[in-house]
Amino acid sequence: MNFASILLLALGLAMDATAVAAARGLAAPRILPRHVATVALFFGGFQALMPLVGWIIGAGVGRRFAAWSAWIAFALLVFLGVRMLREARAADDPEADAVTGDPFAWRVMLALAVATSLDALAAGVTLPMLHAPLALSLVTIGVTTAVLSAVGLFAGRRFGALLGRRLDAAGGLVLVGLGVKTLVAHLAG
Repeated sequence: MNFASILLLALGLAMDATAVAAARGLAAPRILPRHVATVALFFGGFQALMPLVGWIIGAGVGRRFAAWSAWIAFALLVFLGVRMLREARAADDPEADAVTGDPFAWRVMLALAVATSLDALAAGVTLPMLHAPLALSLVTIGVTTAVLSAVGLFAGRRFGALLGRRLDAAGGLVLVGLGVKTLVAHLAG
């Protein structure tokens, strides 16, 4: 797996966190530097940590399923992408978007960071099967998510709820595309 593919994966995985950060920006009366740091550290940190956990799982399982690794990676990435596309199309639930209290409280941020990084955990399982370099993958996923989440925070403040679903859809399309690319490369070569 080359850097361009890792970066595309990172972009796809970062969309959930970016959309949630945009919602935080929408809920905040104003954005302070500590809000930016909180969003970037929680989302970027968990997006880097969860693929490591997935990598550990995938490294153990990967040896047993090496012949099927491209198909497993394809299935997981397409599943995650389709799920993100479905979430993007889901009907708006005003109660789910309601924010009470501090939108940057550590408990709220922890729950959001874990929820938005579960896809990264699943994607991390595929990384050893795709022979992706561990450190480069983790740093790329974490930094990409941190930067895009900070941008999402400001975009949410500026553009409102308009971005959230579109970011989820874009992330879903990227993950589906990576899954298809992985399978095509396997079948071709």
